[in-house]
Parts: sequence; structure tokens; C-alpha cells
Amino acid sequence: MIDFNNLTQHKESNRLEAKKAFGGLPQSIWETYCAFANTNGGVILLGVEESEDGSLSAKGVENPEKMIADFWNNINNPQKVSINLLSDKRVKIVEVDGCQIISIDVPRAERTDKPIYIGENPLTGTFRRNGEGDYRCDKEELKAMLRDQSARTQDMLVLDKMDFGVLS
Repeated sequence: MIDFNNLTQHKESNRLEAKKAFGGLPQSIWETYCAFANTNGGVILLGVEESEDGSLSAKGVENPEKMIADFWNNINNPQKVSINLLSDKRVKIVEVDGCQIISIDVPRAERTDKPIYIGENPLTGTFRRNGEGDYRCDKEELKAMLRDQSARTQDMLVLDKMDFGVLS
């Protein structure tokens, strides 16, 4: 998905987010994790900076092993994030231009797991990805995710009183 040898050719998008991560895990990482999980998945790069022209460049992170340990401690805390969708192979340290960065590959959540949210209140902690940004879901988007969690969704229902005349 990402060619780390040509990082400068990539730009942030609906499936890619770069965070400088100077001084530790950025607080906004949780919004991005939830947004990617609730939409189409994506990759979070820590230790990567976005230039004015939108291109990305590796700046590196200090002590990536500690940052990853902090990440695992937080993502496995149900008071921080509702569900951890990640396995060890999705979080890795990558060497780019002599710098160590962290790549976190967030999968799309199954409909039965959505919404993925921050904290303990899905109404205030559910996000979605749109373009390059993470946006808080409104009440209707949240209700749609909760409705779709059901084992039998609306489109699985058999409508007994319909005949072929309703089809065009």
C-alpha cells in the first residue's frame, strides 16, 4: 500500500494520516483510529510530517519501542477505545531515510463491531474519515451503525405482502 522508499510521493488522504508524534503519542491518534475503523480502514504514520505542498517526509520518533508499548496499553484499555481491531503484525517500526517511524495499519471494522469509539460514550466519541479529516459522527450516522450491528439487517427482511409488481 505505501512505498516507504518513496514516502515523499504520498499525501494524506481518506486512507493515510501522518502525525509528527514529537514527544509521544499524539492525542488525535485515537480519533484517527476510530475514523479509519468506522470507514474504510487506513494507515497512520507516526514520525512523519506533512509539508506545505502536502508531501510527506520522515522525521522519526524517539524511542519507538516505548511509543508502541504506550499505544498497546491505551488501545487495549476499554475506557480509552471501545474495541482493539489490531494484531501485532499491523503495528511496526519502519526505517525511512535513516529515521525510525511507526506504521499502524487500521482495518475496516465489521458492521457488527461498529461503532468504534473513544471513551465510554459512543455519541461523543464516534468518528468517521472524510477526505483528509476525522469528523465526529452525528446522531443519525451513529444510529445507522447501531442499527446495522443487528444479525438481521433491514435489507435481509422478507416483505410478505409484496409481489413482483413493485419491481420496475
